[in-house]
Amino acid sequence: MAVVIRMPAYRPPSARPSRPSLLSLLLTRLRDRSPGLAASLLGGAIAAGLGLGFFSVLVMALWVSSPYPDSGPGGALHLVAALWLLAHGVELVRSDTLSGAPAPVGVTPLLLLLLPALLLYRGAKDAVDAPDGDDADAPPPVRARTAWTGVVAGYLGVGGCAALYASGGELRPAWGWVAVCLPLLATAAAGAGVWTAYGRPREPLLRLAVVLPGPVRQLLTGRDTRVRWGTAFRASLAGVAVFFGGGTLLLAVSLVAHGDTAWASFLQLTEGWTGRFAVLLLCVSLIPNAAVWSASYAVGPGFALGAGHVVNPLAADPAPLLPPFPLLAAVPADGPGMPVNWLAGAVPVAAGLTMAWFVVGRAAGRRWSAGRTAGVMTLAALLCALLLAALAGLAGGPLGVAALSRFGPLWWQTGAATGAWLLAAGVPAALLLRFWRGLSLASFAAWLGFGKQKPGEEQSAEKPKSDATSAPAPTAVAALLSDQGDGDTFELYEALSLEPYEVLPSAPPPGAWEDEAARKARWAALREASEPSDRPDGS
Repeated sequence: MAVVIRMPAYRPPSARPSRPSLLSLLLTRLRDRSPGLAASLLGGAIAAGLGLGFFSVLVMALWVSSPYPDSGPGGALHLVAALWLLAHGVELVRSDTLSGAPAPVGVTPLLLLLLPALLLYRGAKDAVDAPDGDDADAPPPVRARTAWTGVVAGYLGVGGCAALYASGGELRPAWGWVAVCLPLLATAAAGAGVWTAYGRPREPLLRLAVVLPGPVRQLLTGRDTRVRWGTAFRASLAGVAVFFGGGTLLLAVSLVAHGDTAWASFLQLTEGWTGRFAVLLLCVSLIPNAAVWSASYAVGPGFALGAGHVVNPLAADPAPLLPPFPLLAAVPADGPGMPVNWLAGAVPVAAGLTMAWFVVGRAAGRRWSAGRTAGVMTLAALLCALLLAALAGLAGGPLGVAALSRFGPLWWQTGAATGAWLLAAGVPAALLLRFWRGLSLASFAAWLGFGKQKPGEEQSAEKPKSDATSAPAPTAVAALLSDQGDGDTFELYEALSLEPYEVLPSAPPPGAWEDEAARKARWAALREASEPSDRPDGS
């Protein structure tokens, strides 16, 4: 028995089918499972690139126009990367100092912080690519998790490269701050953009509430939760706006009062127009920081101009020798606080009244009780205190070592004082406003004791006669009976246990309508009202 073994036909290497590589399989699977990831990565990288481009144009323009540049183009580009990281809250370390010891630079210009936050927010919102409501043929939006992950990963990739490049310059980033601030800002701003693109849904917030303790979860997911938290959040934003506006007003008044000192310090810093323009840009970028410092001054804790040198409305410690700077000219003079300094306390009072107005406006529309109104106002006060504490933490920081290791307000003191002011001024104001708005003129007169008329008193002749055909049945009967003026009217009121001139209830007490005397009086009144009058005056 012969065994036949069939050998496969020989194929040249060019005719053999190519086997896909492992990398191509992974990329294909990733593309199929996460459509839109590449566009989201590109959107995050573009957002970071736009921020770096803005700082590059600004710094390079000042470097080119400067008559005495200290370094070449490489030093200017290192400064660009360092400033971009500083705008994210990253603390920098200055290595070139007179003492040779590295000095930290941790004061973040709040105006520069808005740029990366807005770019990330817009990039994440565009990465979702949600179709309009009228376009039915548009592709579906990118998944929220995919868009958020892609934007954050693309942004952090460019940010990591910028941090590596900045580490070779004179202003070097502290890697601990890079690992915290960059991801924190990227995740928060990108998450807000994706959440807005999807129409601000409530479900992601409820999923986050599962990890919270039971009492806190009940507070977050109770009845009427969205309205209460939305009202408290809007009121807290209004309070922060009042604090920021009040702080800016205090800063402007103090700068005007010390205008000569501020102008002299501005001219003393540099002589060329390029340097003065750079100082002016620095002052403008630090105005929000100075406004937060003034708000902290208004609530009580104040701010520090170096370690152990605190400035508040009650007293101002003598500050160490500081370089001339226009915004520092607005600092109050050394010594105990004067009554004019105590007027800064009007800022937290105005913030509490504004928040109470916002809360009561929603409470009146939804008929909230006094307890719920006070609870929402308390929640708004706590949210406003947290927001102002976060701003105080960002607005301050070190500018060196030893005496310059602390500059600006202390965040936890500012937050605690803000919460105390708002609770003391806002909660009673909310309750009083609720009482005032719910108090009509008639109820106010009744509360004073002028609203009732006793039986037997003659009714005023100027009272217009009620329309029995258009008024409801109980109101029409009461109006007809009130025009009779005889004793039958008051007998019916006594049978129904009512005061005169009040509206009859829709369901009278049992047995009242069955009373024979009441029934006769009622029909007699209706008959006389329906018959034409024989009086010459037609009444």
